[in-house]
Amino acid sequence: MANQQDLANAIRALSMDAVQAAKSGHPGMPMGMADIAQVLWAKHLKYNPSNPDWFNRDRFVLSNGHGSMLLYSLLHLTGFDLPMDELRAFRQLGSKTPGHPECDVTPGVETTTGPLGQGIANAVGMALAEKILAKKFNKSDLTLIDHNTFVFCGDGCLMEGISHEVCSLAGTHKLNKLIVLYDDNDISIDGRVEGWFTDDTHARFESYGWHVISKVNGHDFDSIDDAIEKAKASDKPTLICCKTEIGKGSPNIAGTSAAHGAALGDEEIALTRKNINWPHEPFVIPQDIYDAWDHKETGNQEEQIWLEKLSDYKEKYSSEHTEFERLVAGKLPEDIDEIFTNLISSFDEDETNYASRKCSGICLDAFGPLMPELIGGSADLSPSNNTEWKGTSHLTEDGSGNYLNYGVREFGMSAMMNGMVLHGGIRPYAGTFLTFLDYARNAVRMSALMKLPVVYVYTHDSIGVGEDGPTHQPVEHLTMLRATPGINTWRPCDGVETAYAWRHALKLKDKPTALILSRQNLAPQTRNDNGLIDKGGYILIDAEDEDVVIIATGSEVQLAVDSAELLGAEGIKAKVISMPCTEIFDQQSAEYKMQVLGSKPKLAIEAGQPDFWHKYLSQDDELLGINTFGESAPLSDLLVHYGFTKENVVDICKKIAAK
Repeated sequence: MANQQDLANAIRALSMDAVQAAKSGHPGMPMGMADIAQVLWAKHLKYNPSNPDWFNRDRFVLSNGHGSMLLYSLLHLTGFDLPMDELRAFRQLGSKTPGHPECDVTPGVETTTGPLGQGIANAVGMALAEKILAKKFNKSDLTLIDHNTFVFCGDGCLMEGISHEVCSLAGTHKLNKLIVLYDDNDISIDGRVEGWFTDDTHARFESYGWHVISKVNGHDFDSIDDAIEKAKASDKPTLICCKTEIGKGSPNIAGTSAAHGAALGDEEIALTRKNINWPHEPFVIPQDIYDAWDHKETGNQEEQIWLEKLSDYKEKYSSEHTEFERLVAGKLPEDIDEIFTNLISSFDEDETNYASRKCSGICLDAFGPLMPELIGGSADLSPSNNTEWKGTSHLTEDGSGNYLNYGVREFGMSAMMNGMVLHGGIRPYAGTFLTFLDYARNAVRMSALMKLPVVYVYTHDSIGVGEDGPTHQPVEHLTMLRATPGINTWRPCDGVETAYAWRHALKLKDKPTALILSRQNLAPQTRNDNGLIDKGGYILIDAEDEDVVIIATGSEVQLAVDSAELLGAEGIKAKVISMPCTEIFDQQSAEYKMQVLGSKPKLAIEAGQPDFWHKYLSQDDELLGINTFGESAPLSDLLVHYGFTKENVVDICKKIAAK
């Protein structure tokens, strides 16, 4: 009969075999954490391999995602839809076992990890989502939402700055359902970490307000089990520091950096098999070990118990049940379109010049009361970002409220929102200045990679920041976002376009949105057909048989409109195109794009790095943008300095029209 060591050794064997077959990968961590994984997955983790999306399951996050074969081995052994052929195809094109775990590729993978530290940040978001929803839906006589978030992480995750951002916030909010198991093996790629990682990890996490369990033998099943039991009983998030040996079982490579990121080799694998008493051929698992690992029956029973509880909840609390089902399904409220229509009417009737950040706040005032799943926030810039709508209440440590003060934590904020979406039942949005996208760039990229409908509110979008100068004036950031696959970048020119951008963002289920918003006031525009905004780009001012076409976004649209009026006075007909979302415009038919862009000489205007706009222009067309960093000066002076004046635009248009 298989014992715990046999079950853990199955993980070691599958991991080293798959890495060897791929001739690449990371066998050291899976072999070192196999004993911890066995205890957690066999005795503590609540999950159902037959239904990986069961809502009240525990979440498991492999933050040190390079050790992906640990997770793939567990998913295969416990009964998820991950057959052995997929493990044989580790790291191969089209397999369900990519080099790092991907949540939309492999059943049972909760989040895409690999960039170190982000998994633990996602997990903080998941644990926060659990707490918010538990506070919202649990009753004194019925606990509907009650699950833990478990994380495996290594030295690299704790060295990354993002772990400091999110773990301090997890302590502040007392996320006691968050349990992190730290693979303290003293080794990273460059060797022993004592030369570059000497933090007092225990003291650091205690200072955050965590429960810390130190010096747990990561190869002693009883010690691991006892630590997890204590963590589950804590009223704080818990860090369990497990002393382990990287590559455990390998007689010549264990405990060295050589075990981290390369196949062990046939000779060393043969020695390891002998050393751990594993006489089986590669990718062969005895039936008794399969039987001992199989979690399908237990998982089905656990889910069935919860479904019966859900049925009781529906009978006793029907309205809350209906709302719970809507949130879990990710459906918008039925009244959302009516709210949007009223919002558009109010913007159409209001001739006030508003900054688009102000327009965004007005949109939130309209949508927020209808959407309890909308959890907002800002990286310590709420008044500047206009992210705190009128009905918000700040999140407290008991999970009540709908607005989170992230503090100055742009990276952590973004990765936590990814975790909230992955958990389900929450639609997060949060803001910062566009220039500080740099701090959060990799988490935004992961939003796009994972196809998560996070809403990023980026204000202070250009040299319009004025006297704050080049450190705060984003120049290259729009191009960076537009070059990122799978994200919609909106730069609206007024309230109507801002409302369309928000509605589009809220209706998305498989893509993040970046809202690029101005600090300075913008004039409302007059349109023949508001609905064309949904196409991402449209003719704002038409001209029959035009002489020149001006393309603009955001704050530069009014400049284009004013310049077209001056050109018309001189007998030059100008068509003005507003292009608030190029990604959506690019999805339109060739006929529509030709109808909008036409074939006449063009000028593209945007107060940022201009090279992106070449895709819409010919060799003889012109660009007006900013190829340098900005300057510290009043906005009026900067506009003249960089050529964003009606006179300059008219001169450029005359030149290209005459070619």
